[in-house]
Amino acid sequence: MTDARGRVAIVTGGGRGIGRAIVERLHRDGATVVTCGRGERPADLPRDIVWITGDVSRPQDARHIVAGAARHGDVAVLVNNAGIQIEKTVAETTDDDWDRLIGANCRGVFNMCREVLPLMAERGGDIVNLGSISAMVADPSMAIYNASKGFVHSLTRSIAVDHGPNVRCNAVSPGWIMTEMAENGFALARDPQKAQDDSLARHPARRFGKPEDIANAVAWLISAESAFVTGQCITIDGGLTAASPLQPGLF
Repeated sequence: MTDARGRVAIVTGGGRGIGRAIVERLHRDGATVVTCGRGERPADLPRDIVWITGDVSRPQDARHIVAGAARHGDVAVLVNNAGIQIEKTVAETTDDDWDRLIGANCRGVFNMCREVLPLMAERGGDIVNLGSISAMVADPSMAIYNASKGFVHSLTRSIAVDHGPNVRCNAVSPGWIMTEMAENGFALARDPQKAQDDSLARHPARRFGKPEDIANAVAWLISAESAFVTGQCITIDGGLTAASPLQPGLF
């Protein structure tokens, strides 16, 4: 287990899915964890985890979240996990779709980074952004989601270059992690079960990911064990993007 004792960590969108797994992992590692979301505090969230209601796409809410976390000590970790998914092509995407998704997935990450960077400039800190393999290989009917994750990858590199050495910034790029968002993606297929079976066959690991797989990587990236790692987008996809599209077993 990595050691995060004495560190204040903000995890955006920590109410469920991957964000919740990251919250629970950093909490077990000893961090004081502050998480947030647009709704009310989840009833099953452990009492010693701080919840702040806010929308990271709004600059004033980002300031409120960071200020609330700072009341618990020096903010040393930011994990930008909050985001949404819209299953549409460019031609189908409305202005409202654009504003909602780019607001959450791009502006939200930017807002939170902008707020914590001055706090980390002297004392140091670690930022981990949630990218996606969708930034590298386009999922069908997910046009602006794919584009938003490309933004996250580029912003990650820029922060690492501009704000080192005191601040390290990396991204993790999950593949198919079985959450509600993944299920919505498979639901787009004409035959969702066949699409899921086909996708599974293309994973050398022969399984889909779990939220804990991503949480484990985040815990390492904020630890001293990864001290020489910055500006990287680390793919965690069970080998999916390493494999040829040829079906296993046909050759």
